[in-house]
Amino acid sequence: MGDGGEAKPHYAGHRERLRERFLKSPEALPDYELLELILFRAIPQKDVKPLAKALIARFGGFSEVINAEPTRLKEVSVPNLKVSDRVITEFRIARETGLRLAQAKVLKKEVIGSWDALLDYCSASMAHNPTEQFRILFLDRKNVLIADEVQQKGTVDHTPVYPREVVKRALELNASALILVHNHPSGDPTPSNADVEMTRQIVDTARPLGIEVHDHLVVGKGRHASFRSLGLI
Repeated sequence: MGDGGEAKPHYAGHRERLRERFLKSPEALPDYELLELILFRAIPQKDVKPLAKALIARFGGFSEVINAEPTRLKEVSVPNLKVSDRVITEFRIARETGLRLAQAKVLKKEVIGSWDALLDYCSASMAHNPTEQFRILFLDRKNVLIADEVQQKGTVDHTPVYPREVVKRALELNASALILVHNHPSGDPTPSNADVEMTRQIVDTARPLGIEVHDHLVVGKGRHASFRSLGLI
């Protein structure tokens, strides 16, 4: 009972207890509790556990929730709670924080020696995109990543890519090599015939100018395909 005989809500003290558990052992928290910690910032003085569980049930996991499109997030609600713009802002902050931490492990570093970190970064930044995105990793003569740029965004199954624009940007950055990366929103990273042809055109345009295409990575959900490993480059 609270002061004046009023009963405290069943979730009284839950936020502080959850924060303490997080500080002691963050890896032990299930996805919905980690999501609760983010929801605390956007929704004060309410029990957010039902909303956190509903979001996990809808999208499948913490990463999927954080990366979900705002329109889809707003379809989820529980009694007296819904996904507001403030909630979406907190999700975007969490996502961008994770991406920048992943990017810091590869930017300005020799890529070949940081290959696993590079794959993790590409997966984190692209695997959950609902539409295709084509990005280019620009490397110097020592294979150090000097720039990471999204060149084109497309539809659910196509991104227009212009080889001359790719090479032009490489020359502007004084890059000696490229790694091409794009995602397949379907989740299947198997290269399409169009992917193979587009890559060939970029390789053929770049090679005479002394720019090497090290690889083309296709990112799916939980897996990727490497043109180099598949013998396509």
